[in-house]
Amino acid sequence: MSPPDLHYYPGLTPYLDCWQAMQAYTAQRDADTPDALWVLQHPPVYTQGVGGKSAHVLDSGTIPVLQIDRGGQVTYHGPGQWVVYVLLDLQRRQWTIRHLVNALEQAVIDLLGAHGVLGERREGAPGVYVAEGKIAALGLRVRRGCSYHGLSLNVDMDLSPFQGINPCGYPGLAVTQLRDVGIALDLEQSRQQLLIHLLRILTD
Repeated sequence: MSPPDLHYYPGLTPYLDCWQAMQAYTAQRDADTPDALWVLQHPPVYTQGVGGKSAHVLDSGTIPVLQIDRGGQVTYHGPGQWVVYVLLDLQRRQWTIRHLVNALEQAVIDLLGAHGVLGERREGAPGVYVAEGKIAALGLRVRRGCSYHGLSLNVDMDLSPFQGINPCGYPGLAVTQLRDVGIALDLEQSRQQLLIHLLRILTD
């Protein structure tokens, strides 16, 4: 399988601009459109998935809350967290959504494992967890057999906004990051290492 096109956006990308661009990219795809990974960070924002319950937003303060079209409940994006949007033709790959979820989770698990940290899945709760809490979140949408949205990995960020929500709809769910589990990678190093693991899985 040929590797997806890789697009890195430095700085902070407004969430709404990125979401609209993902929708447009997916809507205009045809059988020859290349797959793509968009790697970026967002300014502080809460996003609530399709069917998400407003009760899971406890205190948004000054952080905007956007109702969007991915699966799942509410999560937080902000500086110090990598977001990887996966724009893949699942039909062309002959992949199920479960296959894609497993691939995204495995890339994070492999990154953690390379630094001696055990990452785990939890049944019925997509994402990656370590003993200290959830370190990576997933949210996906599939349209016309093609995926968008994707994966967020907490690296070195202010985690306090997670206290304003029930992360992913789970009251009291602890959230952690690479720095707090003893992985001393800066943002650039963590981006490079995450993509090495993810691209390996996507091109197998």
